Amino acid sequence: MIKIGIIVKTDSRAGSRADEFEAWLKARNIAVIRKESILPNRGHADQLHAIAPPDLSCVFVLGGDGTFLSAVRWIGNQDIPILGVKFGEVGFLAGIVADNLFDVAENILNGIYSTELRMRLLVTVLRKGRVRFSETVLNDIVINKGALARLAQIKTYIDDHYLTTYRADGLIVSTPTGSTAYALAAGGPVIHPAVPGIIMTPICPFTLTNRPLVVPEHVRIKLRLSRGASDIMLTFDGQAGLDIDDKDEIIVCKGAHPTRIITPPGQQYFDILKEKLRWSGSRV
Repeated sequence: MIKIGIIVKTDSRAGSRADEFEAWLKARNIAVIRKESILPNRGHADQLHAIAPPDLSCVFVLGGDGTFLSAVRWIGNQDIPILGVKFGEVGFLAGIVADNLFDVAENILNGIYSTELRMRLLVTVLRKGRVRFSETVLNDIVINKGALARLAQIKTYIDDHYLTTYRADGLIVSTPTGSTAYALAAGGPVIHPAVPGIIMTPICPFTLTNRPLVVPEHVRIKLRLSRGASDIMLTFDGQAGLDIDDKDEIIVCKGAHPTRIITPPGQQYFDILKEKLRWSGSRV
């Protein structure tokens, strides 16, 4: 029996459409695993979270980008295709709008679809040489200072070669997919998902010459806070967070397991980009 996963945003409109979609699937003798989207929890990254069943044929996400990232975390390192259905405000990660859900789902069930692989980052937090926490992210990690903290000082190494010490409100390390998320708001560049690279974007840097930097996807990035740092949070795709200090070492590199995103026929990344960013009069 085919088994489909549905992740639903906590929203009456998304919930109502999910009810219709679940009934539609079950009428076709398809098993459904339905899950409500988990709200981000910045304080409990070190707690175990549920993992999707390995026999899912694909996952439909009814919500915005936050719901999509929650679903990616649920899938984990498994090679399960995922499709976003827009119910959020912007929805860079949504492949279709709600009105097209049933037509696109019919095609997917008949095998008429394609997928593209999106790079993820493997992030490991070490303390005294031991792994404190490890997570993969599709969009980004963010080192952020608290409201009352002084500027964060983040020592940065590329392949163990010292690069610089960022003095800033924080630092975003993102994939090309994540370049249209927080990194874009912080002044980073838009990078096409097919371009191999990792983007490092300082948040409100004290030194204006600290600009966003794109490094090759194969490098190993090491980050450390300056001595005495406090009230600093490391967040993973905006879904979970971890308090860090100068005893922690953060290692970021390309993950071994990309996310497989379903792309409907005829969909162009640049069309999504100009629509979401409202270029040339486009509307969300």
